[in-house]
Amino acid sequence: MSLEASPRFRDFIRQVTRVLDAQPVDEGVLLARIGEAARSLVSMDDWLPPGAAVPHPQFYQQYLLYCDPSERFSVVSFVWGPGQKTPIHDHMTWGVIAMLRGAERGERFAIGAPMTSLGVTILRRGDVEYVSPKIGDIHEVSNVFSDAVSVSIHVYGGNIGRIARHVFEAGTGASKEFLSGYANVDQALHGYTSFPSS
Repeated sequence: MSLEASPRFRDFIRQVTRVLDAQPVDEGVLLARIGEAARSLVSMDDWLPPGAAVPHPQFYQQYLLYCDPSERFSVVSFVWGPGQKTPIHDHMTWGVIAMLRGAERGERFAIGAPMTSLGVTILRRGDVEYVSPKIGDIHEVSNVFSDAVSVSIHVYGGNIGRIARHVFEAGTGASKEFLSGYANVDQALHGYTSFPSS
C-alpha cells in the first residue's frame, strides 16, 4: 500500500496540520498533541510502505514520507540496521519520535569538553519521545538490537533534511554543520553528510 492510499497516514497528516493551523502558543501543548497523533499512528503496523523500511548495510536510513507544502513540518522513517547509530547531533527544531518496530536507545547530552551525558532512554514499540532546543535537542541514537532492524517515525518542525544542523565530538564538544538529506530523495547521501568546508 502506498502512503497516499493509507487512510491511517492521511489522517495523521490531517491531525498534525490541524495542530499547526491552531498555532498553539505553548510548545509543550504542540508536542503533546502531535505526540498523541504519532502514538496512534504507530499503534498499528500496516501502513508503512516496504520501500520506506529498507535498511542499508552500513548506514542508518532516513526516508522522507511527507513534507508540508509550506515546510512547517516533515515526517520521516528512520531505519536502523543491526547495531547502527547516529553521531551525537542536534535538530534545531522541535521533534516527535514514535517507535514503530524494534527498539532504539537515545542518550542525551549537554555541550561541554567533554560532552556530558544527561541520561539514556530506551524506546520500544508504541513509545513516544520529544526533542527541541527548549527541552533538550542533542542526542545520540542507536538500534538496541545487534541482530534485527528497528524503525521509528519522526515528525519535525520543518523540512528536516534541509535544515542546517550540527554533529558533535564526544571528547571535545567541537561541532560541525551538516545536512541529513533523505535516502529516497538524495541518492548520494548516506546517514549524514557534512557541508563543504569552503
